[in-house]
Amino acid sequence: MISLNLNKADGQLQVLCLGCHSDDIEIGCGGTLLRLAEEYPSAIFHWVVLGATGIRETEAREAAALFTGNGLRTLILKDFPDGFMPYVGGQVKAEFEQLKAAISPDLIFSTSRHDAHQDHRLIGELVWNTFRDHLILEYEIPKYDGDMGRPGIFVPLDERHYLKKVDSLMQVFQSQQSKRWFQRETFLALMRLRGMECNAPSGYAEAFYGRKIVL
Repeated sequence: MISLNLNKADGQLQVLCLGCHSDDIEIGCGGTLLRLAEEYPSAIFHWVVLGATGIRETEAREAAALFTGNGLRTLILKDFPDGFMPYVGGQVKAEFEQLKAAISPDLIFSTSRHDAHQDHRLIGELVWNTFRDHLILEYEIPKYDGDMGRPGIFVPLDERHYLKKVDSLMQVFQSQQSKRWFQRETFLALMRLRGMECNAPSGYAEAFYGRKIVL
């Protein structure tokens, strides 16, 4: 395996994390963010959640701090309606254009263009037609729809990373505890499968879709 080196001359790796709902980023790439924050202590994180109101806003704020350490530079929480984002796509696109004018990230984490959830699909499409010259990794989120695919980019995780990810998810997102799929076993199982696929030393990993990567 060949590892991708994300070091920059100025040491200031800029990471943009995009999510529709307050737990998307943490579920999809939480372990990877914990690893990046540790390996690149000067990294700067920009955290954007498009649908976070009420208790979910509080959860989003707490989680962003937990997963980025001291690197959190930008925290944007919007109130677009859960499940209806495609119907306000023009407004969401405008938010993305403002974001692009403000920052130029080295690495973007986003939902997938082929995700079964309509909100996730919209964001997956808009990130590509807004940020055209950036490294974009699309994360996966387990759900009832059963849309698990075959991602081809893997980030092996040490035990401290994957356990902290799961512990933090269960600690922070109390609003999701009633959902039968929102369980430690679900998140650990997916990371174990991806770890098996990439032969991760710990046995655990997160996986992503990388649709255009220039080396």
